Amino acid sequence: MSQSPNPSAPQQVVPLLALATQFLRAGRPAEAIAPLRDAAMLDPSNPIIQHDLGLACLDVGRLPDAIEALQRAVAIEPRYTDAYFRLGIALEKLGDIGGALAAYDRATKLLPSLTEAWFRAGALVYTLGHVGEAIGCFRRAAATGRRTSFGRLGEARALVIEDRNQEAEQVLREMLVADPRNAMGYDLLGSVLSELGRFEEARACFERTVAIAPMLAGSYYDLVRCRPVTSGDKGLLQEMQSALATPGLELGQCQRLHLAIGKAAEDLGDYALAMQHFDAADAVRRGAASFDSAAFSDLIGRLIAGCTPELIARASELGSRDATPVLIIGMPRSGTTLVEQIVSMHPEVGAGGELNFWNERGSAWQRAGEDTFLSKAAADYLGVLRAIAPTAARVTDKMPFNFLWAGLIHVAFPRAIIIHCRRAAIDTALSIHQTHFHPSMPFPTGGAELVAYFRDYQRLIDHWRSVLPADRFIEVDYEDLTRAPEPVIRRIVAACGLAWHEACLRPESNPRAVKTPSKWQTRQPIYRTSVERWRRYEPWLGPLRALVDDGVPPSLL
Repeated sequence: MSQSPNPSAPQQVVPLLALATQFLRAGRPAEAIAPLRDAAMLDPSNPIIQHDLGLACLDVGRLPDAIEALQRAVAIEPRYTDAYFRLGIALEKLGDIGGALAAYDRATKLLPSLTEAWFRAGALVYTLGHVGEAIGCFRRAAATGRRTSFGRLGEARALVIEDRNQEAEQVLREMLVADPRNAMGYDLLGSVLSELGRFEEARACFERTVAIAPMLAGSYYDLVRCRPVTSGDKGLLQEMQSALATPGLELGQCQRLHLAIGKAAEDLGDYALAMQHFDAADAVRRGAASFDSAAFSDLIGRLIAGCTPELIARASELGSRDATPVLIIGMPRSGTTLVEQIVSMHPEVGAGGELNFWNERGSAWQRAGEDTFLSKAAADYLGVLRAIAPTAARVTDKMPFNFLWAGLIHVAFPRAIIIHCRRAAIDTALSIHQTHFHPSMPFPTGGAELVAYFRDYQRLIDHWRSVLPADRFIEVDYEDLTRAPEPVIRRIVAACGLAWHEACLRPESNPRAVKTPSKWQTRQPIYRTSVERWRRYEPWLGPLRALVDDGVPPSLL
């Protein structure tokens, strides 16, 4: 808290600032807001007062008020680095990612050594799928703050993105020796360990996270997904329910906490309580971000109209001759991770995980000239795949939402294999309803919106099935795969043009890090307990009930 540098400030401001300083030093920012607001009215051209008012509002979660005051501060003093930085934090908490990134960008231009701003910007651009840019930001955080916790967190985040989890683990463990109460460090270490399948160690890290920082209660989501919750986990459910009352809990943390409670209640057999919290999580998401179902339906219509049989027939003359890509597509929670684990057990296959490439290029494709766009997109995509696995015969990309771009991908790579994962519509939708997706992802997680989305997805898949060659667009039913794995796995491997390899029958042995919500499940032998899970929830399905008989794979008919 700084005193006003303005010598012409009214004398009445001085006692107001002194009172605000007293409250702030006592850890009572809510009580500092009124005197700071009065001081700002008396001395409206003082950027420091506006900054301190914004910071106090930020501390108590009054985000719109914080943003307003901090915007006034930078309007008065356009080189006020700290005000830009705090403005970025406030906008980020409010969910305005674009605004937050602009504020962090301005702050780092003014002060290139601002480590935490680089780290926060990296985390945001990563959620938007800009992997290279995220690594750059995290590396800048590491370079500007080598011995600081945010610098080491930045280094670890960059290593994780580069699939160098063991190195990331070492960096985090060294950081936690120097800063043993760093909750973000424990949270990131827990994520690294769970990706590697070391679930008990990961669970201990998440427990430490919430013990140190109750405001990070969303870490319970990752904790309960390390293994099934049992009656031996004394008090965990009650502990999480109590955490919902944490003062100032951010919406994102609250959403993940509801999902965690739902998962624990399901594991304990209380399906009514579980659905209550899954529905609550979806309500939080709806309050934070809206989904435009009409615009999505229009997009599907345009894709169907644009990807004509005539265009698909020209793929061999327009596209690359390279057969490296194996695209694994479908609705989220339809078995895409399992299929990638199966395929990438083959010694000639590299695993790319969820690449955002075609989501970024898709809209550009609809605006660009066809031939120029296709050749550049194909070359760029091969560059991405070769960086992942330079010598592999095939490289997977299991971004589920590539179902939107299957036609484009086939025209760019007519020899690529597209594996469409299907699962009973209601089981898929229920699993989506129980899973956390980042708010930047335009995707509904419940209610009539999810039903409409599912039907638009089916409409597009019906089109791909009718226009794409059957030897390039193959479909795998989750129910078939889990009932009799070997014949389905042999069909997948053969479709990829690979010789049979026994390792593909043991996807649970895959040593690669798993970054999707299916971390625990993928480490288990193939199982069938997720088939017809919806029956446990039948009395509480609500609008999702419309999917019970909708889009059931042929194997279940």
